[in-house]
Amino acid sequence: MAALRIAVFASGNGSNFQAIADAVREGKLDASIELLVCDKPGAPVTERAQREGVETWLFTPKSYPSREAYEADILAELRRRNVELVVLAGYMRIITPVLVEPYYGRMINIHPSLLPAFPGIGGIRQALEYGVKITGVTVHFVDGGMDTGPIIAQRAVEVLDGDTEETLAERIHKAERELLPHVVQFIAEGRVELNGRHASIRQ
Repeated sequence: MAALRIAVFASGNGSNFQAIADAVREGKLDASIELLVCDKPGAPVTERAQREGVETWLFTPKSYPSREAYEADILAELRRRNVELVVLAGYMRIITPVLVEPYYGRMINIHPSLLPAFPGIGGIRQALEYGVKITGVTVHFVDGGMDTGPIIAQRAVEVLDGDTEETLAERIHKAERELLPHVVQFIAEGRVELNGRHASIRQ
């Protein structure tokens, strides 16, 4: 079975990018990272990609007239590399139909809450402020809405008394780094099925 050709989109530190790269290198993930797409020149994730030998496509959104314009360029890059799966891993931009439509069912995102609770920016802070006892992480398909796509997998993380945003974030990010490569592997094995709003993982 040929390795699943993936592109990772990230805007910041890139710990989830690193988790995927590590899983590939260790033989735990039947995938190859064909491209990193990053909207922030100088983001630490670009250094991680360079160390891993992954090509980076950097762009500055303000240099384009619209989201659709830069996504058209991204789509051309993905098609040129025959990318089969797009993984949004800390990519802080809304995706338009320019990318969603050709990659629907082949684009996933990781979010730091148990969706549909606490979508959008600041999911960890929202959970703390609300006072929930359990939060977690979600991997879902991207449908163009704000973290509204069909849910593939979730992992719960307990909120402890005295937690700060930083201490809770540390455990949330650990759960993300564990869950995301597993889901990508399930997709590589052809085990993830999408039927309307319902995604399932075949055993």
